[in-house]
Amino acid sequence: MPDIAVVILNWNGEALLERYLPSVIENSEGARIYVADNASTDGSVNFLKKNYPEVSLIQNSTNCGFAGGYNEALKHIDAEIFCLLNSDVEVTANWLAPIQKVFQNDPEVAIIQPKILDLLRPEYFEYAGAAGGFLDQLGYPFCRGRIFQALEKDQGQYNDTKEIFWATGACMFIRKIVFDSLGGFDEDYFAHQEEVDLCWRAHNKGYKVLYVGASEVLHLGGSTLSNMNPKKTYLNFRNSLFSITKNLPRKKATAIIIARLLLDGIAAIRFVFQGKGKHCFAVLRAHFSYYRQFRKMYKKREKTEFVQKYYRTKSIVWSHYVYKVRSFNNLVKD
Repeated sequence: MPDIAVVILNWNGEALLERYLPSVIENSEGARIYVADNASTDGSVNFLKKNYPEVSLIQNSTNCGFAGGYNEALKHIDAEIFCLLNSDVEVTANWLAPIQKVFQNDPEVAIIQPKILDLLRPEYFEYAGAAGGFLDQLGYPFCRGRIFQALEKDQGQYNDTKEIFWATGACMFIRKIVFDSLGGFDEDYFAHQEEVDLCWRAHNKGYKVLYVGASEVLHLGGSTLSNMNPKKTYLNFRNSLFSITKNLPRKKATAIIIARLLLDGIAAIRFVFQGKGKHCFAVLRAHFSYYRQFRKMYKKREKTEFVQKYYRTKSIVWSHYVYKVRSFNNLVKD
């Protein structure tokens, strides 16, 4: 079986490490466990040194976000497979074996995501990843098991192994050789949707991304930025535009970017009517940041065609808000 390094990125998460690290240690027999600390100012480092000396500690000199934090930490780890695991994830017994088996049997598989359930309501899928991520034809991300804020109940409908478009950074397994060949995460993202970009670039290189439902973890979610935080709105809107610019052919990217800017404007107006003025301002800030960095992103753009087979629907926004679709299996496949 391929060897796995479980790497938990931490920033001021002493309470989360105290609560969730024991499940990782208990259920990850044979794997090496690392905590990559992003220059925490709480007691995280001392807590680890005192209570878990068997866990390898990597100390980054600055808080360089999710993307930069993992890029720096993984330079110091040698393993066939990296498991990037959020500090607010509780793992279950036998969570690693199904993943190792798939990697061993299919060398074309580069990235794998397990089933992600809600820690507080384990009968439901969790927002960040659910049962694997897809994109619609305008580049909006969504998941099996979660469309916007609508979460499906886990009734075994996604107990499969399936090719997906993107795997969540909350719990992502990736071959070291692939991570290195892609240059890791794009640090200009800082946080949010950098995993979508990484998986997109992997597809453009011919690799496969899978969801493996036989492996299961539970995610608390919102421990760094909640869905109500305007900074998360800012990063999600901006970084989605980054990914489209980088990973689509020029003509297709141009058409989609124009459509997205218009739709983002509608979303900003909707925030105003919802009394969420800070979120409206966050969308505007996202656009100005995108304009400032457009040339930089354009230079990173891949030249290959977008992987059309991963479209699930033309517009997830239209399907959800107009047709009231709440579950992945009820989407009309275009």
